[in-house]
Amino acid sequence: MSKRVNSVAVVVCCLALLGSVVFSVARDNSGYGGSGPAKVNESWRVASLNWEPYSGAEMATQGNAVQRLRCLLKAVDVQLLVEFYPWARAQEFAKEPEFVGYFPAWPEEVQPGFLASEPLAWSDVSVMTYAGSNVEWTDLETLFKEQYVGLIRTYAYPEPVARLAKQYAENVTLLPSETSLLKKLSRGHISAAITDSAVMQYLAERMALGNIKFLKELKRKPLVMAFRDTPENRKRLALLNMLITDNASVSP
Repeated sequence: MSKRVNSVAVVVCCLALLGSVVFSVARDNSGYGGSGPAKVNESWRVASLNWEPYSGAEMATQGNAVQRLRCLLKAVDVQLLVEFYPWARAQEFAKEPEFVGYFPAWPEEVQPGFLASEPLAWSDVSVMTYAGSNVEWTDLETLFKEQYVGLIRTYAYPEPVARLAKQYAENVTLLPSETSLLKKLSRGHISAAITDSAVMQYLAERMALGNIKFLKELKRKPLVMAFRDTPENRKRLALLNMLITDNASVSP
């Protein structure tokens, strides 16, 4: 049932986006530039990670952020080919010539040699705990000072989180994935976890873990596509940004 619903959502999304850009496409058929997006008729190979619900190899839509990117590109005849890897490997593979870039990324995760698109979706950085933990929110430094906090090793966290994690390193556990972070938190091996709340709640539901509790949102974060910095990819970046602007429906 869920796959059928997701498939319908893809069709509706793509039809809506196609309808909204059809007049822009008609304005200019000369290439990437001009007053509107043209039919491009090419494929973009993008490296990604399993980070449901935003991106995931086993999801019918490959994730809601990937779905939005695919729908935007479909309007100009760009085929999106997504390959899923652990996040650090995805960023490394994206440096290869056959890849356009990697997605989805927080702005802090756009490495040197890459260029960030406009936001395609929005994430958050939040503090999660477990039912019965007795953890109460006062401020971020108190959390790191008094609690055992779990973080994802490969994520580029906002500066206050990264700084306090280094300052109170004895209270910080670095985990390789959201799944391992969730298991640690659910079992009470850590008092709090800092990550995206939608990802944790999605995984908790899938793994039937009912004791995960939202505590505090620290920051809303745009999800962007990181383009390998080449002359051709600068044109692709301009095209995608135009499509995002023409179909603005994502807000913080």
